[in-house]
Amino acid sequence: MHSLKVLSIALILALVCRPTVAEQKNVKKKPKRESPFAKVTDDPNLPRVLIIGDSISIGYTIDARKLLDGVANVHRVPTNAGHTGMGLNGLPKWLDEKNGKWDVIHFNWGLWDLCYRNPKSKTQGHRDKVAGKVTHEPNQYAENLQKIVDILKKTDAELVFATTTPVPDKELGRKLGDDLVYNKLAAEVMKKNDVVVNDLHAAIAADMAKFQVGEGNVHFKPEGSKLLAIQVAKAVEQALKRRAVK
Repeated sequence: MHSLKVLSIALILALVCRPTVAEQKNVKKKPKRESPFAKVTDDPNLPRVLIIGDSISIGYTIDARKLLDGVANVHRVPTNAGHTGMGLNGLPKWLDEKNGKWDVIHFNWGLWDLCYRNPKSKTQGHRDKVAGKVTHEPNQYAENLQKIVDILKKTDAELVFATTTPVPDKELGRKLGDDLVYNKLAAEVMKKNDVVVNDLHAAIAADMAKFQVGEGNVHFKPEGSKLLAIQVAKAVEQALKRRAVK
């Protein structure tokens, strides 16, 4: 009898404390996180921009899109573009006519190309600058970039190459200073092909320690990605102006 009484009281309390339907509806749902890969519905009156790059570009895509709202329809390739070899394999699909024409293409490859990897390494991405093998030697990187530029030129879009952002000390799979070596080669390729360079390396190098996710990490906190996005948005606007007077 005592147990039945306790159970009854518990049921009454549960019913009393249960939120009403109206209260349940008023509970604020957490907003969904925006995705850099979200489908973009074009404004037909605005030019179209394509961003190509690795996780660094994934980090600044959303902010760049917001900064260029009302100025351009900002798309990106639907994946991490990885290294230049992956870029050469992916470009035919990304530039397929069914995806439309592009007014500006903002692109980068580098951090994956200069990364040393070892299948036996247990670090994220099998990075290992001690016993690993570099993905692409500098000369191969330059050759691949030239092939990429040749392909991109056929789109008739205004091209902007973004330099590779800094390699910090203590990065497990990348050697300090290689970013400068690869960026120098990239600059030479772009100069030879009259492609404008957006120097993202210079934009954030001085504040790398402040904005990087952690020691030895090439990735950025939201504030760092926002800083890069501002630079990207400016470069895109300048590219659109150049295109307008051609």
